[in-house]
Amino acid sequence: MAQAMVAAVEPVVIFLEKNKEYYFWVFGCLMLLSQTALANVPGVELARVEKSEVIEEVRLNGTVNALRTSALSTLVPGQVDEVMVEVGDRVHQGDPLIRLDSELAQLTLESARAETREARARLAEARRRLEEAERVGAGGHIARTEIGTRESEVATAEATVARLQAAERREQAVVRYHRIDAPFDGVVTERYSDLGEWVDPGSELLQLVDTENLRLDFRVPQEFHGRLDERTMLEVWLRGRAQEALQAEIRTVVPVNDAQARTFLIRAARPEGRDLPPGTALSGLLRIRQGEEGLSIPRDAINRYPEGRTTVWVAEQDDGDKGHYRVTEQRVRLGVSYDERVVVTNGLKEGQWVVSRGNEVLEEGMRVRLSEREGN
Repeated sequence: MAQAMVAAVEPVVIFLEKNKEYYFWVFGCLMLLSQTALANVPGVELARVEKSEVIEEVRLNGTVNALRTSALSTLVPGQVDEVMVEVGDRVHQGDPLIRLDSELAQLTLESARAETREARARLAEARRRLEEAERVGAGGHIARTEIGTRESEVATAEATVARLQAAERREQAVVRYHRIDAPFDGVVTERYSDLGEWVDPGSELLQLVDTENLRLDFRVPQEFHGRLDERTMLEVWLRGRAQEALQAEIRTVVPVNDAQARTFLIRAARPEGRDLPPGTALSGLLRIRQGEEGLSIPRDAINRYPEGRTTVWVAEQDDGDKGHYRVTEQRVRLGVSYDERVVVTNGLKEGQWVVSRGNEVLEEGMRVRLSEREGN
């Protein structure tokens, strides 16, 4: 029996040995065809339809503004005698900036001080005379009416001293007003006067800007008035520059609408450690929570057509073939977008898979596979 089996197998072995190159070629062709068929199956990335809180995004334009910007002027007329700052200089509160010629004011002050000293001397004499009369007493060598007269003289002298002291303080203030000091820390941004110029009360001499206490001002469409709360987030970045967005804290919502622009003002604090000089143009993104949940998908999953139709490719796993899917185009209705996602109000169900990458060449019913990045 064994000999018979060997005799039967031996011719087959001899045939395979003689034709092994042929079979290797056939096997190689089959492998190549298999790889080619696999390569013809498009690779895609999938994303799940998720339910989450809906956040509406509002894009804004804004400006960095200083809380304090002062056009410094003088309360008294005079000639500019000294300018101690230039445009761009940083000053501190109380630093002298401009002095006016105060010679005449100083002379007037000295005259007022002299008058005050004279009035105090008359007051002292009136009080001495009154005390003398009171020691002698009424009914003695001094009549009662004389004592009353001397009391009136003291009262008049006291009033004169008070009036002249007030006049002296006024002249002291006038002298002080001949020097313009910085009302706060800041930077001199404009200078409108120079040595020798005559200036009148109210004339603008310098412009001082507080570069430390800044706010980011944005105008928001009035339809969002009343919908902002403590959970509302604001992201900002320099307009026209591609850079990371910064979180900014909303400090003030001004409850007054601009009737012409149909907007209201929100004011945010400057992000810590960021150099944003006044006047800088900003872009902003306001994220307003809707207080409700909705289905959302990645923005890249949306297909838009010229006639206005919007669709997505829904992927369902191919039966009996793990890792492969069949795609079907599904028309959807969209809502607001946020965080690179779009709310779908109609057309999808939670948990479905949609094609988020590689959906440009798909056809109805096409078989797809996960891309290498997705599969890993």
